[in-house]
Amino acid sequence: MTDAALHTPATIPAGIATERLILRPFTVDDTDDRYAYQALPEVVRYLYRPALTREGCEESIRARAHAGWSADGDSLLWAVCRADQPGVLGEVVVILTNARARQAEIGWVFNPGYAGQGYATEAARALAATAFESLGVHRLFARLDTLNTASARVCERLGMRQEAHLIENDLDGERWGNEYVYAMLAREWKA
Repeated sequence: MTDAALHTPATIPAGIATERLILRPFTVDDTDDRYAYQALPEVVRYLYRPALTREGCEESIRARAHAGWSADGDSLLWAVCRADQPGVLGEVVVILTNARARQAEIGWVFNPGYAGQGYATEAARALAATAFESLGVHRLFARLDTLNTASARVCERLGMRQEAHLIENDLDGERWGNEYVYAMLAREWKA
């Protein structure tokens, strides 16, 4: 990519449709659906933050309502919904961690009631495609607790490689957590 392309504004789609899913920006009407899984201990045990309150869910939805994609820290947080029924199954996020180097972090959180049906992989694959093809990301990475085997499998299904295994790099309550970093480059996505 040329230096001129580095400064080309990214095209943020209004949403993404896959075979079974719709990925779209959250609205405040999604707050209760989001809170239903964001408050569960089995969901937040692998996140790098405490459980969200209902108010915290609504606040983060409002804060990202007019998100851009040009500066470090900009992010797109999208609700993942089934195409054939109402309600939010989970969420995917992509965060611009280094705008100049076009580095972005991808993540996903799903209601455990929808586990084992391939939704996380399908949604993450669609968001990765958007990151590389529309947002101009050069390197996409995911950070996850080494105990989060389900997310490690999603990374592997996406074709990401494990780049790092960090030992006791995070204190989760009283437990030292280990972390994997998975990543993929834009040229590898295209291949």
